[in-house]
Amino acid sequence: MLHNQNNMPLFDALKAYHERKVIPFDVPGHKHGNGIPEFAEFVGKKVLEIDVNSMKPLDNISNPVSVIKEAEELMAEAYCADHAFFQVNGTTSAVQAMIMSVCKPGEKIIIPRNAHKSATNGLILSGALPVYIQPETNDRLGIAMGVSLESVEMAIAKNSDAKAVFIINPTYYGATSDVKEIVKLAHKHGMVVLVDEAHGAHFPFHPELPQSAMELGADMAAVSLHKTGGSLTQSSVLLLNEGLIDKNTVKTILNLTQTTSASYLLMGSLDVARKMLVTQGEKVLSKILKLTKNARDEINKIDGFYAFGKELIGKPGVYNFDETKLGINVTGLGLTGFEVYDLLRDEYNIQVELGDVLNILAIVSVGDGEKSIEALIKALRDISEKYRGSQGTQIKYAKIALENPEVIVSPRNAFYARKKLVKLDEAEGEVSGESIMAYPPGIPIVTPGERISKEMIYYIKFLKSQHSMLTDTQDPYVENIKVLGI
Repeated sequence: MLHNQNNMPLFDALKAYHERKVIPFDVPGHKHGNGIPEFAEFVGKKVLEIDVNSMKPLDNISNPVSVIKEAEELMAEAYCADHAFFQVNGTTSAVQAMIMSVCKPGEKIIIPRNAHKSATNGLILSGALPVYIQPETNDRLGIAMGVSLESVEMAIAKNSDAKAVFIINPTYYGATSDVKEIVKLAHKHGMVVLVDEAHGAHFPFHPELPQSAMELGADMAAVSLHKTGGSLTQSSVLLLNEGLIDKNTVKTILNLTQTTSASYLLMGSLDVARKMLVTQGEKVLSKILKLTKNARDEINKIDGFYAFGKELIGKPGVYNFDETKLGINVTGLGLTGFEVYDLLRDEYNIQVELGDVLNILAIVSVGDGEKSIEALIKALRDISEKYRGSQGTQIKYAKIALENPEVIVSPRNAFYARKKLVKLDEAEGEVSGESIMAYPPGIPIVTPGERISKEMIYYIKFLKSQHSMLTDTQDPYVENIKVLGI
């Protein structure tokens, strides 16, 4: 059944609630912002007047039967899926739900080692056993790309009892794998395909972009509309194609972990973002693609920078490329990406998505325009003229982060095992009891159950020297690490 994609059932219900001027004797306790006037004055009273709780006119995310259900059906149709589930705990909860819907404790899942921390936490929650495949790498850029069809085929051949194949579409920097062929291969062996499409929310809405996972036959996909689709931070959607996975199982799993007090601000923004993408997406994204193409041309004229793009297609791990991801290699400056990231923020008031050892990443999305792009290009020209460093250890540290660790214990067993705290400098050879990662991008350097190597320790200390934001350790300063043992 085709729906009218101009409709916004949930957002319209929110507006109708607001117009009624209901007297609230339910939660939340701020009562339309009256309880926090300073905050209401800053963000606007209307925002807080629609920050409400579930009620009959607004439906309930745990068992949607009216306006949320209608909004989810519109979302599913927009993404060529059979079902859509709104998420207010971010794509993290969607990724975890995908894994938990398919894998029972002790069952295998084939997964690239450059998956986000949400996938690692999904392994802990489900008890699934990871079969890691090494993503292809680009030595010049020092970053992981997609996975090859051959590496997936080899993993399936060695693990015919695996329940699922997990794919990233696209990677943080915009590379996609051959999802269509991977889906065919996995389905041939009775395995489901789960896709982390956190950075591909815009894919279905422009012909020059890579195809979305649902279009390519994947069974489930977790999509961050807040990242590139225009909805509010933390709002996301879980998509399902019927067949190998039962819709009611997914619903049950979601109700295990998702809040019963879902934010209507977040869900309402999903409804509006979906309408915008379907009705205006091609026009808006045409403008964005033109801006990023022009930006690459201009940046590549600046000494010390290389803005990479579609010329990577055909190289290992790059089946297609998302040009809205403006990745810029900075090795020609003799600076690290971390240093350029800090310079842009501190000296030019520009916040890019991330910096790594050799690159920075600017995400260009539906809210960008010419002025913001021009400001970035101008800042990079100025940095090229004023700031230079020594290339020294850049390449060495970039390559360390890409090595595939040795898995000794399953993530779940390591998480629940007895642990002790040791100095990071003394942890070589130990089995990690916790994760360490730089955020963003949130891809673990080490996860629970993996052997800690000398190279990992060096790389973590290098990240600290670059003032990178390290997360997930008990010790906030990462001087110590929890390892398995009494």
